[in-house]
Amino acid sequence: MFTALALLFLLQFAAAQSCNRTYTVQEGDICDSISGANYVSTYQLWAVNSAIIDCQCDNLQPGSVLCLGLAGEDCTNTYTVKAGDTCDSVSSTYGINTTILYANNPQLDQNTCDNLYVGEVSLLVFSCFDPP
Repeated sequence: MFTALALLFLLQFAAAQSCNRTYTVQEGDICDSISGANYVSTYQLWAVNSAIIDCQCDNLQPGSVLCLGLAGEDCTNTYTVKAGDTCDSVSSTYGINTTILYANNPQLDQNTCDNLYVGEVSLLVFSCFDPP
């Protein structure tokens, strides 16, 4: 019951916020390719579209219109993970601490960072998006 109420609240909250940018899904798109081409983190793309994209992002439908960022919370300072990257190396290279990296990318395992993967688009800014 609580989960259903929380989901309903989240959907109402998301619907009340206005979308800053949109993208129409094309055949063959995956979340990482959409994210990389449009300067939106993979997590942000999922979070603002969680009502239509599942957490594995394997249910994209060509023709669907996705919100890329919400007004006032549209982060475009991104980095696409490359082979050999670690959370520490990305943080060091871009001059942000790992606390900020993890806060802006809550999908990352804060203990081991072993789920950072090549092609993932991550946020590098100090603050601009509040995860649901």
